[in-house]
Amino acid sequence: MEKDETYMQRALELAALGLGHVSPNPMVGCVIVHDNRIIGEGWHRRHGESHAEVLALNQVKNKALLPESTLYVTLEPCSHHGKTPPCADRIVQEGVGRVVICNKDSNPLVKGEGIRKMEAAGIKVENHLLEQKGRRLNKRFFTFYEKQRPYILLKWAQTADRFIARENFESKWISHEFSRKIVHKWRTEEDAVMVGTNTAQYDNPRLNARDWPGKNPVRIVVDKNLRLDRKLLLFDHSQPTLCYNLQENRKEKNLQFIKLNPENFSEALFHDLFEKKIMSVMIEGGSSLLQSLIAEGLWDEARVFESKATFGTGISAPTLKDCKMIEKTRSGEDELIAYKHFED
Repeated sequence: MEKDETYMQRALELAALGLGHVSPNPMVGCVIVHDNRIIGEGWHRRHGESHAEVLALNQVKNKALLPESTLYVTLEPCSHHGKTPPCADRIVQEGVGRVVICNKDSNPLVKGEGIRKMEAAGIKVENHLLEQKGRRLNKRFFTFYEKQRPYILLKWAQTADRFIARENFESKWISHEFSRKIVHKWRTEEDAVMVGTNTAQYDNPRLNARDWPGKNPVRIVVDKNLRLDRKLLLFDHSQPTLCYNLQENRKEKNLQFIKLNPENFSEALFHDLFEKKIMSVMIEGGSSLLQSLIAEGLWDEARVFESKATFGTGISAPTLKDCKMIEKTRSGEDELIAYKHFED
């Protein structure tokens, strides 16, 4: 069992390398072991490319060893044809003797079918090894399928006296330069970033990842009454942008206006993102939008930068509830505190 955990931990570490590259697929790592020696390993590198199991099996030089080998994989092998053939079929075809799985797949297209295929072929399958670590790694994926909405990450910077902006909505720069660079890294890891009307108007953000290598996220702005100036950077057509409102539906190049009903506006917004296969969204402000989502219980994680600066007066930072602190670290001259939302 101890050796099983060691190899599964390696598979989890490999899976994490796919962060920011594989959505809407999950991050998956795979390690194949024969006689306590790794003979193949791989991870899902990019959406549309080969899955972890296939890459690991391709590394095995002597396929005759596979019936006496164990394949460790962080998520149940897929059983359906998508952009690639089913991994469960390939494992059966190669005659792997034993498969150890971290998490069962929540995608209704799989959801146990991969396990059933392998067991029907006589493969010994074991499940739930390091299960909680696997769920933390693929928190976006599991939230997406189990709650039918994206994983919602709240992010803001606040002063030592808990203000998110000055009274005139000016908020530059509360956090340290190093913290701002981290935010650009986070943008490459999430499918989308969202701001409210005031943040869009007063900060005029680009919401791209110019200070970190990686993909730009989909930009989302909530502008219920369509009062924002179309000359703002959010409307420059440089990257896919969604504007949720109460007025109109309209499409332009890289820009879509989506009309929602005022009742259950937030739930309808996140359902639309689910339909668009946006698996995660980082909410970057402002205070009203953040606090409304907290009040509705529509969040999963919060990351708060606290600087040494003080404003004395200003716009108060959001107040979290029903949560626990999961991490506290230094970020340059700031303190970075992470919280997890619990609903029960």
